Amino acid sequence: MFRFKQFEIHDELSAMKIGTDGVLLGAWVDVADAERILDVGTGTGLVAIMCAQRNVTAKVHGIDIVEAAATEAEQNMARTAWRDRLSAEHADLRDYNPDVRFDHIVSNPPFFLTSLQSPDAARAMARHADTLPYADLVSAAERLLAPGGRLSVVLPTECAVTFRSVAFERVWLSRITDVITREGEAPKRTLMEFQLSDKPLMPRADTLTIQARDGSYTEEYRHLTEEFYLNF
Repeated sequence: MFRFKQFEIHDELSAMKIGTDGVLLGAWVDVADAERILDVGTGTGLVAIMCAQRNVTAKVHGIDIVEAAATEAEQNMARTAWRDRLSAEHADLRDYNPDVRFDHIVSNPPFFLTSLQSPDAARAMARHADTLPYADLVSAAERLLAPGGRLSVVLPTECAVTFRSVAFERVWLSRITDVITREGEAPKRTLMEFQLSDKPLMPRADTLTIQARDGSYTEEYRHLTEEFYLNF
């Protein structure tokens, strides 16, 4: 169990445990104007819950292909102050076709493209992109987003190039942040926002450094996550 300032997350049932990627995405994504948000591969429900905390009116729904994860997300959501605006279900994105359209889709998607799979079936599903190919996520964004809606993801930097090529001319890159774990190192994670648009966009690009050379957390990372981490 992991405690944040305004909620706690249990991750006993979910194959993927609490990690920096989800916190980064939940704190970075721009949900200010969204009325309906979809969290694809919701896992423990962490990103969905962070979105509900940051947007005090949005309805946030999570889906996960793993039934145990969807169940745990529901349980975590039910313990929050925003339970009335949060929901989760066991669903395959490829077959998911709700009556509503979303203003923002967020996802911390599986990313291993070629490496050996874990013998743990649930963990393999959570980590390997063959269970949610990038093309399927982009196609779902085209299908499920309202006009002008956005898709935000976090991926290893080496996978971000592949994702951008899949998304090209389908949803347009509007914002990108390369994440550096420690000052002086190359980026290891990339946060990307795409928009459903009928014309190319000029993306905003920047970097985020988590730790200084001495191992202390940078002010920019503290500022980004201070609403959530207890020690900030």
